[in-house]
Amino acid sequence: MTLHVDDVFAPLDHDHVLERLAGGNETEVYWTDDRRYVVKLKHDLGGSLDQALEWARWMRCAAERYAQCLGERYTIPNAFIIARGSDRRVYPLVIQPFLASARPLDTLDYHTLTPEQCRSLVLQLSDILRRAHAFYRATGSMPDLYGRSSSSYHERERMRSLDRLPQRIWSFLVERTLLRSHNLLLLQEPETRVVLIDYDPVRRGRLYRTIYFAARRLLLLRDLVVLAWLCRCSGRLRKDGRVRTSQTSMSPSDSS
Repeated sequence: MTLHVDDVFAPLDHDHVLERLAGGNETEVYWTDDRRYVVKLKHDLGGSLDQALEWARWMRCAAERYAQCLGERYTIPNAFIIARGSDRRVYPLVIQPFLASARPLDTLDYHTLTPEQCRSLVLQLSDILRRAHAFYRATGSMPDLYGRSSSSYHERERMRSLDRLPQRIWSFLVERTLLRSHNLLLLQEPETRVVLIDYDPVRRGRLYRTIYFAARRLLLLRDLVVLAWLCRCSGRLRKDGRVRTSQTSMSPSDSS
């Protein structure tokens, strides 16, 4: 357990101490003491009150557009507030409900899924891909369906170094298929469904965004093939959910 003390948590916690839950490519994720909410903080977005308001409005606009893209079934609520941190800078915070029964697709053991569960997962992910592709054709952008995890701020900084560029490109193009997504969670209650938890806009220049989203579009087509493969494999599962010994493993790492 890693506890973080910062005045930026004052609107949510009386002692300004929250536990770190996870980390992404740009974001640190904490959860409240009552385990009702997760709090997302980007440490590089701190600034003046006007700057924080601008960032919060832009992030809220992107979240609303991406929620509209995927629809209510595949999305969760997002709330945006601003707060002053211990360093006296003002930060935008994203507040989401904590999903106790949800698991990132990256952590799923696909060996344990029954054929019915596989088919349900494939249908939902295929629908998400179609929605994202239609949104790209209409707007030139799409939500990040993949994501990346980091164990700490320092690890994230190491991954951004120039010598890690080949590894990042390989991960982006090959390793991070939809079945290994960090941004898509499988929610078990009250119904089994896939939900997106990352609604951040891409904070780069126009040329970068054009290339980035064009590459993402190609990856969507790749993942349709991956899902077709998973659906075919699910038909060869035993009734107890185990793969036949002659069948190739269905773990996420083998799908890349």
